[in-house]
Amino acid sequence: MIFIYADLLRIDPLAFLVFFGAVVVALLVGIAFHEFSHAYVADALGDPTPRLAGRVSLNPLAHLDPAGTLLLFLVGFGWGKPVPVNGHQLRNGERPGMAMVAAAGPLSNFLVAGLVGLPLKFGWVPWLPAFDAEAVRRFVLGSWSLSEHLGLFLSTIALVSIILGVFNLIPLFPLDGHRVVPIFLTEKAARTYVHFQLRYGMPILFLLLVLPFLTGGRFGPLFAVMRPVINFLARVFTGIDVDVFP
Repeated sequence: MIFIYADLLRIDPLAFLVFFGAVVVALLVGIAFHEFSHAYVADALGDPTPRLAGRVSLNPLAHLDPAGTLLLFLVGFGWGKPVPVNGHQLRNGERPGMAMVAAAGPLSNFLVAGLVGLPLKFGWVPWLPAFDAEAVRRFVLGSWSLSEHLGLFLSTIALVSIILGVFNLIPLFPLDGHRVVPIFLTEKAARTYVHFQLRYGMPILFLLLVLPFLTGGRFGPLFAVMRPVINFLARVFTGIDVDVFP
């Protein structure tokens, strides 16, 4: 992701710091609150494992995985440190309990998007996400007000939170969605599904992630599925009347 702003660093170092800083803040907020929510719900359901591991915390350092964080900044894909959960200790049963713990992560991202989206929705600050080339151009060529700087950070946090939430709901291991699906299946079907996910989920996910790079951007089924959902949620949470990703 840092390569998006490589030219900006050469042209305008201040703009680079502002826009890349907005992305960093958005990722730290998104990942930390996502993983904290997993830990909090597991702890609330009776499993002390996350608390003993120091994960019921909003401190980003408790949740960042070094390799996953590095990849996030370099290529836009990465991961936080998985929260340890003992499903057998969840008071409402392993399958429904794990589904609730898993769903808490993406739902927390949508909660963040909804909260930081309020000033955008009411028109108090402008919609200026850090990935918008027009926003970069406006910053480099003109002077920005305090509300525009705030709009940049809130827009970026809202958009990154939506993307993280939607991405993690994809029902492929190791994403949260694969833990939610079994609650809707019979016991036998759930066992089959989990076995399939543990064996094939990650290779399928990896293939879907690299297909756009292998095909020069011509074939990206994962983003094609995510795009309309991201656009819809961005409109709902921020009140914008245009698609983020046309």
